Amino acid sequence: MSRDKLIKGVVPIIPTPFKKNEEIDTDALRNLVDFACTCGIEAACLPAYASEFYKLTDDEKLEVVKIAVDQAKGRIKIVAQSNHPSLKNAVRLAKDNIANGADIISLAVPRMFSLPEDSLMEYLGGFLGAIPNTPVLIQDFNPGGSTMSASFIKKLNEWHPNFQYLKLEEPLCAPKFELIIDQTQGKVGLFEGWGGLYLMELVPVGIAGVMPGLAVADILQKVFLLRKNGETDAAFDLFEKVMPQIFFSLQNMEFFHYAEKELLKARGIIPNSIARKAAFIPDDSSVKYISELNKRVVAVTRML
Repeated sequence: MSRDKLIKGVVPIIPTPFKKNEEIDTDALRNLVDFACTCGIEAACLPAYASEFYKLTDDEKLEVVKIAVDQAKGRIKIVAQSNHPSLKNAVRLAKDNIANGADIISLAVPRMFSLPEDSLMEYLGGFLGAIPNTPVLIQDFNPGGSTMSASFIKKLNEWHPNFQYLKLEEPLCAPKFELIIDQTQGKVGLFEGWGGLYLMELVPVGIAGVMPGLAVADILQKVFLLRKNGETDAAFDLFEKVMPQIFFSLQNMEFFHYAEKELLKARGIIPNSIARKAAFIPDDSSVKYISELNKRVVAVTRML
């Protein structure tokens, strides 16, 4: 894949919708994919942290990707997250997702326990080497410490050119993003995670895009394009309207599932906000406030 064909802009995470019995709601999932295809984006990703991937069986992880590919019908690219702390099992998931039609494979760096970079190089290199003809997006979310170094990223890309995208989730990362872009000569498309919280800071740095929740994908896609095109005031005006909802929902990952699905419900896309247990049980104040914030976001969508 040449540099000019790399995906750009907003690549939202599609959540996993559930029925009351906590089984996957396949009809609602198809609605989510259809909605993603209306957001003016190039690609969407699942099942990631915001999809509750860690609550899904391996068969369910493959099932949601297969449904997404089938429903998208080429309208957008599907990025198939193939996370597993075991390299062997991660490769198996990736190969099955490729066979099921995924366009790009994504993998989260295993951060359950602290590992030195040589161990991570063995794991990531083994994964990339197992699917050399498929573009890969690596996600590094490390609440307990720093993410991969720029020199590590450069080396990994040199050894495995199918490592084409990187999603980093950490604050105050503009200098690091600039260093990565410089050292890799722009060969790795950088994506900002964490709900798109740092979008406005990082677009001028040269990021390829952001990976927020699906419920605000159409709004943030417009913000991204405005900011990238130098329409700064318009970008800030729109971004500031959704920032309170993004910031409030990200206080807790499990609360994010509730807030995200409540917003998608308010937008008429899914029927409920059920998350698999263990799930965050919001207090009455949080329920009321996120409802207020979601109503304000829905109002914004009517102006797009």
